Amino acid sequence: MSRIGRQPVTIPPKVEVTLGADNQLTVKGPKGQLTMQVHPLMKVRKEDGKLIVERPNDERQTRALHGMTRALVQNMVIGVSTGYRRTLQLEGTGYRVEMKGKNLVVYVGYSHPIEVAPPPGISFTVEERGVMFHIDGIDKQLVGQVAANIRALRPPEPYHGKGIRYKDEVIRRKAGKAGKSK
Repeated sequence: MSRIGRQPVTIPPKVEVTLGADNQLTVKGPKGQLTMQVHPLMKVRKEDGKLIVERPNDERQTRALHGMTRALVQNMVIGVSTGYRRTLQLEGTGYRVEMKGKNLVVYVGYSHPIEVAPPPGISFTVEERGVMFHIDGIDKQLVGQVAANIRALRPPEPYHGKGIRYKDEVIRRKAGKAGKSK
């Protein structure tokens, strides 16, 4: 049995979980509301303030769906109760970000600034000196995708380390040109 799939998901206080008739799972909390269509093979039941994901058999596909469904439900519960945050930082001379209303304006060495509009449910905050910024939201997948899209504007390069990178990301550096040897 799946180690992740068999663990129950604890429902924190102030979070409401509704199970619809057509395998529709809705989670409401202080930060917002998320809805997910659960796969027809999986069964989610609520018991003693916990959510339990069950599978009908031990086939390969249902075993994979079991752990994934439980992880998605857990991400929804955490998202509506505490939310998710990704932190990115800029490395390079003249690289900076600033807020323009709700939009993020990124200056990363191109001839023009790049303006990034947040999708619904996402907010940006810029830290001191405009070299570090945060992406906040309740949907873990959306927060990660927006962070990846912004990082792709100028990924870090291995020689000088310039670019946009995640705060905890380690860039493997390469040696530059070796000098002339005799």
